Amino acid sequence: MSDGRDFVGYGAAPPDPRWPGGARVAVSLVLNIEEGAELSLSSGDERNESEHELDQELVGHRDHLLESHFEYGPRAGWWRVARLLERHGATATVNACARALERTPWLGRDAVARGYEVMCHGWRWEDQHHLGIDEERALIARCVASIERTCGERPVGWYVRSHPSENTRHLLAEEGGFVHDSNAYNDDLPYLADVPGHPLVVVPYSLDTNDMRFFPGRGFGTADDFATYCGNAFDWLHDEGGRMMTIGLHPRIIGRPGRIAGLDRFLTHLRERGGAWIARRDEIARHWLASST
Repeated sequence: MSDGRDFVGYGAAPPDPRWPGGARVAVSLVLNIEEGAELSLSSGDERNESEHELDQELVGHRDHLLESHFEYGPRAGWWRVARLLERHGATATVNACARALERTPWLGRDAVARGYEVMCHGWRWEDQHHLGIDEERALIARCVASIERTCGERPVGWYVRSHPSENTRHLLAEEGGFVHDSNAYNDDLPYLADVPGHPLVVVPYSLDTNDMRFFPGRGFGTADDFATYCGNAFDWLHDEGGRMMTIGLHPRIIGRPGRIAGLDRFLTHLRERGGAWIARRDEIARHWLASST
């Protein structure tokens, strides 16, 4: 059976990534900026977003509750998370929908000023599996131009909501300016994408060490749940050595006052345990490229 899937990966002998400073684990903090890119009738979209903390879609009417839920991120959550990262001396990758940054351009500029990477989360907060190749190529170009105009620098990383198309990685390689793609969940190490042209590193993402698990029924109830789970994951990878992990964050979620302590406790644990290289995803990808050649 030849369907292109790889169940082997690195097998029993993964390569030693030789992380800087002899770190045991490369830790990627990803701040997803989706506020203003969620589907909403008020933005001219075909429907309202159905995935948020109430997890229901208001049909046929403007959803003011949904809008205020997303507005919390740039209004309050962003600043709370950014101040916490500054206190811990931690950097991050901002995974931003281009339309969201056009609605909140000051946020993108603030991210760049803080030394964060800005990668692209598509145009709207949506899947791309349904796009034709020319439509997706145009969308990628539109996103690159938009983020470069908003932030003053172009994105070199890509990650859509959940479902890329069959053509996504080929188009990213064809575009030539991208270094990494995160639409994968299949490893604890980066790997090179099997696409012709420009080298592209797959930097796997994670949905388990992710603050979206605070949504009802998804596993996290308190800040301690988040800190304990993420801390356990780090400790296991630390014991193995030569691994990476991703922490998925959203200012409108982890930025809530009852949850932010979980991120604080996790970052404190990293400092006390030692052996963590907290890095931007472009730094991880470039290090992987350099060590693979």
